[in-house]
Amino acid sequence: MVDFNELLIASDDIDSFEDYLERCADRVGDAVNSFIPRGSHPDMDRYLYTPLVHYSKNGGKRHRPLILFAACVAVGGDASKALSAAAAIEHFHTAALIHDDIADGAELRRGEPCLHLREGLGLAINVGDLGLQMVNGTVAKDPNLDDHTKVRVLTELIEMTKRTIEGQALDIGWARDGRYDISPEDYLVMATCKTAHYSGAVPLAIGAIIGGGTETQIEGLRNYGLDTGLAFQIQDDLLNLIGKSESTKKGFRDDITEGKRTLVVVHALKNLGEADRERLIELLSSHTKDPAELDEAVAIMNKSGSIDYARNYAENLTSIAKNRLVDMIEPSKARDLLISMADWFVSRLS
Repeated sequence: MVDFNELLIASDDIDSFEDYLERCADRVGDAVNSFIPRGSHPDMDRYLYTPLVHYSKNGGKRHRPLILFAACVAVGGDASKALSAAAAIEHFHTAALIHDDIADGAELRRGEPCLHLREGLGLAINVGDLGLQMVNGTVAKDPNLDDHTKVRVLTELIEMTKRTIEGQALDIGWARDGRYDISPEDYLVMATCKTAHYSGAVPLAIGAIIGGGTETQIEGLRNYGLDTGLAFQIQDDLLNLIGKSESTKKGFRDDITEGKRTLVVVHALKNLGEADRERLIELLSSHTKDPAELDEAVAIMNKSGSIDYARNYAENLTSIAKNRLVDMIEPSKARDLLISMADWFVSRLS
C-alpha cells in the first residue's frame, strides 16, 4: 500500500491532480478491493464476490478515495486512518453505477458490457446491494477509528446515500414521466444530490473529520466539494455529448438515447425556438441510437448556446470554489492537489 502521507507531504514529482491519479489509482484500487470478503461457499464467490471484485478492479481513476486522503492530510491528519472510509465511498460508487446502469438500460461501462448484461439482472442487483452493505460495515469494523469518529463518519455516509437516492429519483422520474418542463435550477438540485455529495462534498468532509480538522475546515471542504462535484457532473454531461467516443468508455451520446435531462438539455429547451424545441424533444423521446440523429440533437443544443452555457457554468463554479479554498486551508502539497482537482474536473477528457 502506498504511503499517502509521504506522497502528499513530501513528494516533489507530483505537480498536478492528474499526476496524483495516475500514480495512485491502481494502488488505492488494490487497497479498496482488499476489503471485499470471500464467500463461505464456492458458489457465493462465483455469483457474488467475484463479480464485485472484477467490476471494482475496472474501477476508473479512484478520485473519490484519493481526494478523501488529500483532505485528511490538508488539515494535518494521518491518511492511513482514512482507508476504511475511502473504501466505503468507493464501494458506494460501485453499487451506484451498477444500479444506475440497470435503471438506464445502459450497455457499456468503462469499456466493458454492463454487469447486468454479463451476469444477468438479478445477480447484478444483488452485487450492487453487496456494495451498499459494505459502505457502513467497512467503517464500523475499523479498529483504527475511535467510536466518536466512527459515528460522525457513518452519519455522513448515511446522509450521502439518502441524497444520492433522492437525486436518482428525480433523474429517473423525469425520464419516466416524459417531463420536459425541467428548469436549469431543477437540474442543479438533481445533480447536486445525485453526484456532488458523493463525488466531492462527502469524501472531503470525511477526510477532514478523520484528519481532526476544525468545523470551519470540515464545512469549507464540504462546500468546496459541492461546487466542484457539481462541475464534475456537468463536465461528464458535456463529454457524453462532445467528447471522443473512444475516451468516454461509456456509451457515447447515450444521454441523448436515454433522454437525460442534463444542464445542456434543459437550457436548450428553455431557449430554443418552438420548431427546434419540438424537434429536440422528439429526438430525446425516441431513444434513437442513429448517429445522424444524435449529431442533429447535439447541433440543436449547440445552436441554442447551451453547450457553451454549461461549460462556462462549470468553470465559474470551480473558479469561485478555488478562491474560497485558498483562504480557508493553510498552504501545503495536499491543498495544491485539491486546487488542481477543480481544474481537472472541468478539463478532463474522460
